Amino acid sequence: MHGEYDRILGALVGCAVGDAMGMPAEMWSQRRIRETFGEITDFLPGPPDNEISAGFAAGETTDDSIVTVLVARALIHANGIPDPLDLVHSIENWAANNPKSRTIIGPSTRRAFDLIAQGVSPAEAGRGGETNGASMRISPLGAVCSIEDLPLLVRRAAQLCLPTHNTAAAIAGASAVAAAVAHGVGGGVINDVSPVVLQAARLGAKQGYEGCGPSVEKRLELSLQLSSQYPDDREFMEHQYALVGCGLPTSESVPTALAIALRCGGDVLRCARICANIGGDTDTMGAIACAISGAYAGIAAIPRSLADRVAEKNGFDYPSLAQGLLTLRRQMAKC
Repeated sequence: MHGEYDRILGALVGCAVGDAMGMPAEMWSQRRIRETFGEITDFLPGPPDNEISAGFAAGETTDDSIVTVLVARALIHANGIPDPLDLVHSIENWAANNPKSRTIIGPSTRRAFDLIAQGVSPAEAGRGGETNGASMRISPLGAVCSIEDLPLLVRRAAQLCLPTHNTAAAIAGASAVAAAVAHGVGGGVINDVSPVVLQAARLGAKQGYEGCGPSVEKRLELSLQLSSQYPDDREFMEHQYALVGCGLPTSESVPTALAIALRCGGDVLRCARICANIGGDTDTMGAIACAISGAYAGIAAIPRSLADRVAEKNGFDYPSLAQGLLTLRRQMAKC
């Protein structure tokens, strides 16, 4: 039986694998993905006609994995309670030194950069952020938090969301993702996680600024119903894409990613392939869903060739990062 370290490492590497496999098709429709690739089953380079991922090499990750690493480092360095502005500045510094960030940094985060630079408070800067940028980077929080205190986990998620995604929808989505990872790292069974993520989304929706968009919790319920209604992956993908959506809003891509993770039951490769082919924000859904899958299945469930290639291509020292998160998790359990 794999332990906490293996599951934390599985979440980190899973995030990168799902991100890299979804990268070539980012923001393309299902139809265009099929016409261009047939089916994505492995790492591929970004195609020249994808204005977002053109120029990316096979196995290269996007901001989803990079910002997840930055959150993990921030949690470790701040003993679990990073300053929201410090996190924003670390993301901003990475973006300033990476020419590819121009096409991959999300609109909510970019808007927050500009507002904070103008002197707007972090809480106000994140007021308009309803996209999935907070959910894509939140998995390290689940790695260090216990699922036993869900309200505390949600409050910590809201703090990490604050400077860029301080809205009920974004916090609901991020809380659900963090709760799923926490449940997996804590040794939970993935088939039992649905009530946990629904409750986390419900609690998260009480945080931040209230918007007038769809309920993340209700969209997640619908996604789970669609998953059970269509056993065939292709049929599920078509109905999920059409009825819930796979776009940038948290209320679309996050319920979809969660449903895919639960559908795949810890099978990281299957999870990555569904996310890569479903259309829309494929890399972000892959990062979220495969982080959750890895948190349940552990690093051994990720094909070694994919794990090695993504680590080599991107230069991530995931074993050291996982050890740091494990140490923090054990420290926080004593508080």
